[in-house]
Amino acid sequence: GVANIRKYRGRWVAQVRRKGIAPRCKSFDTKADAEKWARQLEAEVDRCGTLPDTRVAASTTVAQIIKRYQQEITPLKRSAKSEHQRLNALLRRPIVHRTLTLLSSNDIANYRDERLKTVGPATVIRELNTLSHCIDIARKEWGIVIYDNPCKLVRRPVAPKGRNRRLRAGEEQKLLGAADKGRNPHMRAIIIFAIETAMRRGEIVNLLWEHVDLERRVAHLPMTKNGEPRDVPLSSRAVAAMTSSDRSREGKVFPVSETAVFQAWDHLRGRAGVPDLHFHDLRHEAVSRLFERGFNVVEVSTISGHKELRMLARYTHLRADDLVARLG
Repeated sequence: GVANIRKYRGRWVAQVRRKGIAPRCKSFDTKADAEKWARQLEAEVDRCGTLPDTRVAASTTVAQIIKRYQQEITPLKRSAKSEHQRLNALLRRPIVHRTLTLLSSNDIANYRDERLKTVGPATVIRELNTLSHCIDIARKEWGIVIYDNPCKLVRRPVAPKGRNRRLRAGEEQKLLGAADKGRNPHMRAIIIFAIETAMRRGEIVNLLWEHVDLERRVAHLPMTKNGEPRDVPLSSRAVAAMTSSDRSREGKVFPVSETAVFQAWDHLRGRAGVPDLHFHDLRHEAVSRLFERGFNVVEVSTISGHKELRMLARYTHLRADDLVARLG
């Protein structure tokens, strides 16, 4: 059956009839819109043999799918806490009152530009990606029919460059000196350990003795930020740092909380005269040193746990001089 399009009380009405399927009818302001809707429906019938029910999308708001996503999908993620907060922030924006049928890429672009006035590009990218995933799940798993995901049609803001802060000459000694004067007795060992292993702050403070094999000189991390476990080889300097204070070798290797390290670091970097240094920069330093020792990208990613080798691409400059030497 072909669509029947007629004018009725100043509006264009499209009707699609097919044998074995309840007829569908919708009215539009212009004839072109009516024809487009009818064509899309006909194509859909040809593709899957039935008429999709677009009425659910027309009555479902963005807020409704965000809330359902928060309940069903978010809890399964490693990043559940931060994603939950991000979705709560989204729920406070006017865009969530839109129905899925009306949500356009123009709405998303306006949302992006408004947000960029108050938060950085990295935050906006995360928000758009999360919203996009909500819409994808609604389309693929919850049977909500919309023809395309408007988030996918919108340009993302340009991501800021990753930090590239390395320790400069003498800074390591300054940090260790400041750590010796500080109140937290574990900071010296923690800083050395971070520089030697490239482990993240959370991984260091949660490391348990039962996961350390001093014979093999390997620390096992059963769960890491990207959801993968990994084994970290320990240098002799790392082993010396972790065994420096006389302990029972039970429980946590460094018996401090992540917050305590965060606060101690804040005081310490001020005393050391490096106020711009983040604790995470020690990981960057550690990875840089691994490359300088001649490890290749795959070997370094095994130690550091970078799942995406792209993340290590910004260290390639460290090997340029070696490559020249090898080229001859």
